[in-house]
Order: sequence, then C-alpha cells, then structure tokens
Amino acid sequence: MKKNILILIPILLISVFIYGVFVGTYKIFPYEELNSFKSFTLNEKIISEPPIVYETNVSELIKIKNNNDISKLRSNLIDFIWKDNGFPDSKLPASIDENISNSNYNDFSNLKQINQLNIEMEYGVNSLAYLFIPESSNNELIIYHQGHGGNFFKGKDTIQYFLEKNYSVLAFSMPLLGMNEQPIVDISNLGKIKLTSHEHLRFLESDDFSPILFFVEPLVVSLNYLDKNYNFDHYHMIGISGGGWNVTLFSAIDERISQTYSVAGSLPIYLRSIPENRGDYEQWVPELYQIANYLDLYIMSSSGENRKFIQIFNKYDPCCFSGELFRTYENEVSDVVSKLDNGHFEIFLDDTHKNHKISENSLEIISNSIKN
Repeated sequence: MKKNILILIPILLISVFIYGVFVGTYKIFPYEELNSFKSFTLNEKIISEPPIVYETNVSELIKIKNNNDISKLRSNLIDFIWKDNGFPDSKLPASIDENISNSNYNDFSNLKQINQLNIEMEYGVNSLAYLFIPESSNNELIIYHQGHGGNFFKGKDTIQYFLEKNYSVLAFSMPLLGMNEQPIVDISNLGKIKLTSHEHLRFLESDDFSPILFFVEPLVVSLNYLDKNYNFDHYHMIGISGGGWNVTLFSAIDERISQTYSVAGSLPIYLRSIPENRGDYEQWVPELYQIANYLDLYIMSSSGENRKFIQIFNKYDPCCFSGELFRTYENEVSDVVSKLDNGHFEIFLDDTHKNHKISENSLEIISNSIKN
C-alpha cells in the first residue's frame, strides 16, 4: 500500500504540472478564477500599500516657462536624436505595398483597403506600418502605436473602433517587435549580436548615433508620405504602454500631431522607484531626459494651437504605472500649460477594469475628447 502511494505521488505531481500548463496556455478552468485572484491581490496591494514617493519639488524640475523654451528644447531633442543630420523632413518610406491582404483583419467593418508602409533605417532596423483606409472617411487620421506586447494586431479592437467611426488608422509596432526585423549587427569589441531586445540598443549608442531614432523616425517618415499623398485634416495619436511612451516623445517633437493620448505610457523619473514602473531602455536614457524630462515632454506635447495631450492611467494595471502617482505632478504641469498661449493637458484615471489595456471606457474618453 505504502509503495503504491509513493508511486502515485510523482504521477500526481506531474499530472498537476501538465494541467497547469494547459490552464495557462488554453485559459481553461480555473484560469479565470486564478487570474481574478491575482488581480484582486494586486488591487489590494495598490490600495493598502501605496509606493513610497520621495519628496520632490516638481515645479523646479520643469524647464519650460514660455514658448521660447519649448522651441529650444524641441531643437535640442532633434539634435540629440538625429545628430548633425537634422530632422528628416524629406525622407520617405522605402516602398509602399498597396491594397495588401491580411486575414487577421478580414472581419473588419468599414475597411476599404490596407496599405503597407516599409521604412528602413540604420543597422538594418526597419518598421512596417499598416494604413487602414475606411470605406466611409471623415478625413481624420488616428496613429495607433502598440507597446512591448508586440504586433499592433494586439490593438485590433482599438483600430476597429476608430475605423467604425470613419477614421483612417495608421498602425505601428515598436522597433524589433511585431513584424519588424531583428537584424544581426557587428558591434566593435563585442562581436555579432541579434537585436531582439530594446536593451541591446544601448550598444549602438555613439557620438554620431542615437538608437532613440528607431522609435521616432518611422513616424516622421510616414507623416512625410501622408503629407505628400493625402489631405487629412488632422493627425491624432494613441499609444498603449511602450507605445504610450512613443507617442509622448514624438508629439513633443513633431507639431503636426494635433491630439495625443497615452495610455499606461509613462511617469516622471522620480516616480520610478518601484520595479514595475522602471520601463525599458528607451525610458531610461539619461542624455535624453537631461535635455527634456518627462514633465517637459508632457508640456511640449500639450502646447500649440488646437493641440492636446491626455494621459490615461489604469488604476489597477497589473503591468505598470498603476495607482494615482500622477497626482504628484498633475497640477504643476496643468498650471504651466494654462499659462502658455495655446494647448491643453489632462489626466484620466480608468478604474473600470483590472488589465493592462485600452478599455472601452478609455476609448470613449478618447473619442469624446477628439470631437471637442
């Protein structure tokens, strides 16, 4: 009897392990129950154990006092990212593939066609963007930027939401992610490595090159193409997670963007003590944020005629930037923006769900904001 029990124990453990793998992979019972418990535990932690915030004079961190300061910081950012080459206002995509077929989007409504923009950059890094053109158009463009989750297909619901409202949508994945290439590069004194992570990009930094270029140049090049070939009334941007960071930096640099919506995208450096708020390589480049810190970027993205920058945070986000840490800088940034000639800055807290996503509530906030 005892011998039989000893034989059964490892069989039972192996069976439990295999079933656990199936639960996680195929989301069968009790996946939802376990996931709900995880969210509940996380929410309780957020509510009962707010992260420590070290005393910081936020007003003193803000460099911007007037519109001249914005112009100076914008110029300095361009010099840092593109070095002596200047802003690439004439660069266009390497090629355009019109009316492509992709079965992932066969179920989209109000979709006339998809055009693929192929953008090539240094070191073999590229960016493939999809331009979703609606059957019925309001002549406005939404730029959707996916985060570290990978392919912009993960933002399918957001893309469809705005297509149904007659917007054209230009969708991007972050460099090295989604359909984008992961080239092999030969780095001096280190050898050949495959660029599979944004952390690898730091090895490409030099006096003559900044890898931050990979995050913003695809957007510049795409807008150059749209300016030349279309006649949209306005360009708006929406980004989730790392994509939220991406749209924040880009709209601070390029004034062609009217309204920008960053969902779970970033917090200032002084609020990054807890690990889940640290972010990837691009959110921690000292030379970049010494030029314009996050507070400055928020103001730059907000300022200008008919320009607007909105941050949305998921209160119970299991990934990053959860809670209400934004309250430590919200009023200070708003005060600066209100003293400038034009622009609008605002923050929304989404407490309607417990996920790292752009929720239906957030989509309604964005849609209503664009109309106003």
